[in-house]
Amino acid sequence: MFNTALSWSDLVFLAHGAGMTLTVTAVSVAAGTVLGVLFGVIRFQLGPYWAIPLTFVLDIFRSVPLLIQLVLGNALQSIMKLGWPPFTTSCVVLSLYTAAYCTEIVRGGIDSVPMNTRRAARSLGMTWFQDMRYIVAPLAIRVSLPSWIGLTLGVMKDSALVLWLGLIELLRASQILVTRLQEPLFILLICGAIYFIISLPIARLGGYLEKRWSPND
Repeated sequence: MFNTALSWSDLVFLAHGAGMTLTVTAVSVAAGTVLGVLFGVIRFQLGPYWAIPLTFVLDIFRSVPLLIQLVLGNALQSIMKLGWPPFTTSCVVLSLYTAAYCTEIVRGGIDSVPMNTRRAARSLGMTWFQDMRYIVAPLAIRVSLPSWIGLTLGVMKDSALVLWLGLIELLRASQILVTRLQEPLFILLICGAIYFIISLPIARLGGYLEKRWSPND
């Protein structure tokens, strides 16, 4: 018969860790998406050559492993004596990491809108802002949504790396329980199940919106 030392308080501890994972993910994805939309529009408007400085900086965040970025970000804020807590440092680094990928998603979405469609909108007297709001944005969102959902799920899983800064998120909470209870397989199985449970609604929402916005419907 299977016996475990895992108690209800341990499950609550894991739930608090999951809450931290969701909080870090929500803040990082929200801030990263806002920056990604801004940078994506700038990259599209400036063209491939004028946007080289911005592209170079974003390539750094896409190329350097996230763990190194977190460690360097924490060291940098310490050197600059900013006094940021681990939560703030984690969210800032993850937001920039998210923005680097979201920029390309947004740029690709805007680029997918046929130029003839945009010319037709401008010929009707629409301003640049009206063109972006009423023509480009609805079409670009349909194209970009699947990639953005994938990015969000990826950031949720990558947020486990913030444990190196001392945050007790879901994976760190499970490691603490593994060390104390010495039941690694069972505890990690529960941890994986929690990741699945909190990720499933996001994936299903993305699938629903993608199907609803399909041009064939």
